[in-house]
Parts: sequence; structure tokens; C-alpha cells
Amino acid sequence: MPPFASGLLVLTAPLPALPRRAAGLVAAAAGLVAGPLYVHLQPGLRLGGPATGPAAPPAGPALLRALAALYTAAATRRGLDVRVLLGPSRRLARQPRVLLAAAAEAPGPPEPVQLGLQRLAAAVYGCPPSLPALLLGEDTAGDPEGDPEQDPEATLPEFLDVAVGGTFDRLHGAHRLLLSACCLLARRRLLAGVADGELLRHKVLPELIEPYELRAAKLREFLEDVKPSLCYDIVPLADPFGPSVTDPDLQCLVVSEETHRGGEAVNRKRLENGLPELALYEIQLMKDPEHGQNEEEKISSSSLRQRLLGTLLQPPRRDPALPLRPYVIGLTGGTGSGKTSMAKLLGQLGAFIIDADKLGHAVYAPGGLAYEPVVAAFGAEILNKDGTINRKVLGAKVFGNQEQLKRLTDIVWPKIAQMVKERVREADAQGKAVCVLDAAVLLEAGWQDMVHEVWTAIIPEEEAVRRIVARDGLTEEAARRRLQSQMSNGQRVEQSQVVLCSLWEPEITRQQVHKAWDLLQQRLSPEPGP
Repeated sequence: MPPFASGLLVLTAPLPALPRRAAGLVAAAAGLVAGPLYVHLQPGLRLGGPATGPAAPPAGPALLRALAALYTAAATRRGLDVRVLLGPSRRLARQPRVLLAAAAEAPGPPEPVQLGLQRLAAAVYGCPPSLPALLLGEDTAGDPEGDPEQDPEATLPEFLDVAVGGTFDRLHGAHRLLLSACCLLARRRLLAGVADGELLRHKVLPELIEPYELRAAKLREFLEDVKPSLCYDIVPLADPFGPSVTDPDLQCLVVSEETHRGGEAVNRKRLENGLPELALYEIQLMKDPEHGQNEEEKISSSSLRQRLLGTLLQPPRRDPALPLRPYVIGLTGGTGSGKTSMAKLLGQLGAFIIDADKLGHAVYAPGGLAYEPVVAAFGAEILNKDGTINRKVLGAKVFGNQEQLKRLTDIVWPKIAQMVKERVREADAQGKAVCVLDAAVLLEAGWQDMVHEVWTAIIPEEEAVRRIVARDGLTEEAARRRLQSQMSNGQRVEQSQVVLCSLWEPEITRQQVHKAWDLLQQRLSPEPGP
């Protein structure tokens, strides 16, 4: 059975029982639903019995524990989009295409239960009454009916207007729990500040953070799905405080263990502005059951971005003029990015390496393709006594002069491209399936037209400066000038299919390169037959 585009999972078990059952329930549903998996919680409902209206579970600690368990279970199913609904809605972003329930919660003949599912979905969410309804098998051995330490009567405080802030990059389970808590606490409005601009600069892999507009749109869709009865104000944050220190209607700020001190700073600012302090409601961090080496133990956007390294971020180029074999990877990156080390690793894995820097030296040599045109353009004063081109003298002529620099590159870059094509043909003659063009100026020179995929090595500026100073003996200021004269990481990433980063230990870089290579081999493998 192919996966359905979206689904609605109805759970009627007592809330205290859900934390131990969440993993099995999510696993059973994950194989059936490819898109959003909406979850309707209605403890005590008999799906096979008389029709009853929706009854949301009480907004208390037991509900938060159930939400945390469901979102943690979803974190082990990468790509699964779970949204636990906290109120009825007849305008879900993606109408469910299949209805699901846990068979253990609905003993007896399946037909009345399936009919009950269809009636509930039609009444609460406006689903067509003919949707397929399926019962999930799950392991409930030793399943508790309740935890005596939990107070089923405990409730959460209520506030008219609640605020929360974050990056909200690639909306993950911890975000969803945080936002769900906000929705449970708020009666009227949720103000959500989304970090942007300078606030992103020191994040891990900021180049891979989704654009603000996309993050804000995903955030709004999730919130309006989960609890459509609230008013949502979603605003960009250019500083750590935003409107939380100026909005007089706010009553509560939802924080995590990590951001509690930031909440206290907000309250100090509010007092300075003559506003009352906000109640700080703290949500516990969610542990990531699949965190890897060098990743945070909590579920976090930075870990998700790290897992993108080496994967295909956008489709390869489809240029009929490019032969499919050998398949050419253009590997680029700024000074100090670790690009050369990555090229060596790819060579060890079987790629045919074309070093554009070496070809650049060759075209300048006497008899090289660019030698005579460069001498004719810039004069004999650029020559050493032995007739070779003095690259330092030539560099001084073009440094800081964009017109002269373009004059030089217009001569040299096409000649290097000509030599690259010759090397690709040589690789083909040797039977090589993959070529890697190692070229720092790949994008500046327009050589992406010669490759099927662009792979970019990135490194934070501070680390790049440290490496350049240690390797080349430059001052920190000179190293920064060198970096600022190059294309930025963000500009490269925008044009790349695969991104790699050598910020961590060499073993982590090796794992990234091997991952990228293995995924490339999968892309190059012929599709299996029917």
C-alpha cells in the first residue's frame, strides 16, 4: 500500500498511558502516512459506541507529558510531520487522506470502530465521510492505565496573551512541544518572535538556516492547524528582546531551561520601561534519541542542520550538453575551508581529481595557453629574467582594480576551462565514473556549467581567519581582507547541491565526505526495474 499524503490518528487511551505507548503508535502510523500526521486526543472516547462530540483533554501536566512523548517518538522517524491537535478545526492545512486508530483502544468488531472514526473526522475536521479508516496493531504489553504519581486534575495556568521566541528553523519536535505549551497557556493571542539578521550570525551552520519567510510560514501553518481559535502575531526579531519588552498586553513568556535567563533579562527591560513583569513558564528540553557524535543531546535545529551536511539539498543540474559519464562534481570553498583535504578524501574513494589551481599555474607557464595573451595584455614588465610570469608583479597590477582583474580573468579562466575539459575526457578514457573539479573560483568563473553538481566546503569566518593566520603567517586583519574579497559562504551555498563543513575533528569531516560519496553512488545507480 503506498503511503497516504496525510492522515488523522485518533487516540482514546488515558493520557498517563500515552508516554509508554507513543513510540509504538507513531511507528505504526509512520509507515502509512507520508505527509502531516494529525493526532486527535480524546481520552475515554468509545469509537464503536454512540456518537459523541469532541472533548479536548484537560490542559495540564499530563497532556504536556503525552505531547512530549509523541513528539520525541516522531523525532526517530526523520521526515515525519506530527501535529497534535489541541482544538477542533475544519480548515487543516492538508486534509487527511486516511483515518487511523489504535486497535488496542477499540476492542470488538472493526466495522463499528471504523464508522465511528469516519463520523468523528467528519464532524470535527470536515473530512469526507468516505475516507478509508484503518486500525493499527501495537505492542501494549504491560501498558499502564495510569501513573499514580500524576495528578489527573492538575491544570496549567491561563493567560490572555503569551509570548515566545526562537529561530524555529526546520520546525522539530522540541519546537512543537514549546509551541503547544504556548497554545495551551494562551486564551487570546500568541506573539511569536522569529530570530533573523544578526541574531543568526553565531548559530551553527547559519548558511543552512531557512529564510525568515519560510520559517514564519511553516510556524503559522503549524499553529493554525494545532489551535485555530487563537490570534497569532509572528514577527521578525532583530534583537534578543523584540516586542516582549514593549507590549503592555503580554502576561507570560514561555522559555526553556536554556532561555530562562533571557526571560529574566526581558523582565528587567520591562521594569525599566514601566511595564509589569511577565510570568515565566519553563518547558523542559527534549532529549534527542538519535543524537550523533558532535551533536547536541537535546533535539535542536543545529543538529538537524549538521545532518544535512553531505546530503543533496537541491536537484542536480540537468544540462543535455553535459554527458552523463563521467559525472562531474565541482568542489569549491573559501580559503581555509578544508576543500583540498576533502578533494583528497574523494580521490581515495575513487574519484578522478582535477586540481584547477595546478591547471592555473600551467596556463601561465611559458608555452601555456594563457602565457602569450597575458604578456601581450600586461606588458613585458611582468616577466622574470628567465621569461616566466612573475605572479606577484602581475597581482600588484590587478589588485584593487576591478577592470584590470576582469581583463586578466577573461583571458585565464576560459583557458583553464579548456584544460579541465581535456582532463574530463582523459578521465573518461580511463573509465572513471566520477570526476571532481577542485576549484576555489568555480562559481566566480562560471564553471558550474561544466559540472553536474556543485559541492561547497564552508567554515565560520573566525575559524577561517585562525587557519589562514596559522598556515600563511598573515596578520588577522590581512586574513579577514582576503576572506572579504571572496564570495561568501551564503552565496556559495545558494548555488550548491551538497554542503560540507570541516569545523570539527578530521574524523567528522571524513564521515561527511563518505556520506556524500555513498549518497552520490545511490544517485548514479540505475533505477531498479519493475
